[in-house]
Amino acid sequence: MPAPLIEISNLSKTYTLGNESLAVLKGVTFCVGQGDFLAVMGPSGSGKSTLLNILGCLDRPTSGSYSLNGVNISHASDNGLSEIRASVFGFVFQSFNLISNLNVYDNVSMPFLYAENSKKTVYEKTMRAIEDVGLSDRIHHNPDELSGGEMQRVAIARALVRHPKIILADEPTGNLDSGTGTAIMKLLKDLNNSGTSLILVTHDTQTASWAGKMMTLKDGKFV
Repeated sequence: MPAPLIEISNLSKTYTLGNESLAVLKGVTFCVGQGDFLAVMGPSGSGKSTLLNILGCLDRPTSGSYSLNGVNISHASDNGLSEIRASVFGFVFQSFNLISNLNVYDNVSMPFLYAENSKKTVYEKTMRAIEDVGLSDRIHHNPDELSGGEMQRVAIARALVRHPKIILADEPTGNLDSGTGTAIMKLLKDLNNSGTSLILVTHDTQTASWAGKMMTLKDGKFV
């Protein structure tokens, strides 16, 4: 039986605020397999985004272990975590996080900025990602010329342009109307069906219902 893609054991995260400590995650344990689609639900302040940041190597746990592809990365160096972020993960955020003065093509190709690839390879992979999200006719448009749904499609194209093993999505439909949100979730589901593992955090049960597995965080613990 293959090892889990992600294995989290007794993971905790505590922030120090002056003389006080705030425990956000309190001994979380779970696994994610290759090709899984996991939705982590919970109200605001439950620890969902903190967990996603740790999974995506944007933050470190205070204690516990985090194994990725069978390798414990809990104590990896900053450079090591940067390499993992670039090679393993694609990120999709509620606020899109697009660069306002760059067009669709340039936003999607951003992950190649510090990667050693030929211009031809970058162009081909960027155009393929843009085509996959249905925005080939918008490549020269800046974000302020796009709808909310189109901006989220650009963000998804940017997330998948380097063919990550795992896409991490933080409330990806939070700023969208229900119809557009459904279209975005269908796009993410299609990516998952093609073999990409997907971890989604949301407070919305309808969004979470697209996932194959659902877990709920409350006060820093799974319930």
